[in-house]
Parts: sequence; C-alpha cells; structure tokens
Amino acid sequence: MILVITPETIISNESEAINEMFHEGLDLLHVRKPWINEDEMIGFINRIDEAFHPQLVMHSHYDLGKQYGVSRFHFREEDRKQEKYQSFVNKSIISTSVHEIQSFNTLGKEWEYAFISPFFPSISKKEYGTDSTVKESLKERNNPDVKLIALGGIDENHIQEVFDLGADGVALLGAVWESDEPLNIFRKCRKNVLLS
Repeated sequence: MILVITPETIISNESEAINEMFHEGLDLLHVRKPWINEDEMIGFINRIDEAFHPQLVMHSHYDLGKQYGVSRFHFREEDRKQEKYQSFVNKSIISTSVHEIQSFNTLGKEWEYAFISPFFPSISKKEYGTDSTVKESLKERNNPDVKLIALGGIDENHIQEVFDLGADGVALLGAVWESDEPLNIFRKCRKNVLLS
C-alpha cells in the first residue's frame, strides 16, 4: 500500500498531480493542510476527481467528509490520547500516528493502520529523524490487528527496504512534494515496489 500525504499548504499544480497519481495507482491520499480554512479545503477537494473522494483521508475539517463521501479520518497522536476519535469508531475508517513501536503495539482494533515515524531522516523536515531507531524496532512489533505504515525519509531508493522490514505500507511526503516532478517520483516509487 502506497499513500501520499499532501504538503501543508496548497502548492501550484498540486491537484493535477494528485489526480494523475490516483490514475496511476495511488491507494490513499492523506489531506493534511492544518493552516487552510474551510472554504480553501472545499476548493481543494473540488479539484480532486470525484471518483477518488473515497480514497481521501481527512486530517482536519472532518465535517466535510459526509458532504464529499469521505469515510476515512486520521487522528494525530495527541488527539488519540484525548479520545477525540470516539464518535468515529464503527462509523468510519480511522488511522493514527505513533513514534515508537511500543505505542503501536497498544493500539486497538478500531484503528485500520498507524503511521510510524521517522523511519529514515526526514526529507521535508531537515535534521528530523537522524537519531531515530524506529526502523530497528520493527522486530518488536506484536500487534497483528493494525497495519503499520512507515513514514519519514522514504523515497524511490529506500521504498523496497521498508517493505522488506515488514511494513504493510509506506507514506510519501517529502520525496514527492520536495521534487520538481512529484508525479515522476511517485511513479518510480511504485515501480520499484512492483518490480520486487
């Protein structure tokens, strides 16, 4: 499973690249835009082909989900600890984030998957993840109910290693959006997984 997370702000040609990625096999798009208002979010969603709305995962503006046929919602670690997800359980598909395998192992069956990060040093956040041991700790995974999605520093050169280590999927962010050719990077990542 390959997911892409949006950049935090709206960038030029973003929705065109997203639509192309979906056409080329993108599984899910995490819409993570914490700084935009509801009208901007509506405009953003409207630029994504309606056929792909069920593959969107909202990180905010959850109320817009019903309007757009979105049934997937992501909750930050902090929001999970405050149980802000409770009203979504059994009605929606929910995901969350963790930063160590011990937290991942305690997640209940209500979570479809969780991001674990930083897997490699981050591409978009300089210096973040350089001392991370997340990758090494995967062998301690003992939660069979929740899919593990690796996040952080993953590009076309590392993607297969992530699956080889036992991750159920990857989330791409910096590799795609820090590139001048986001679609091309997505294609390379997908191709490298399909080839193995």
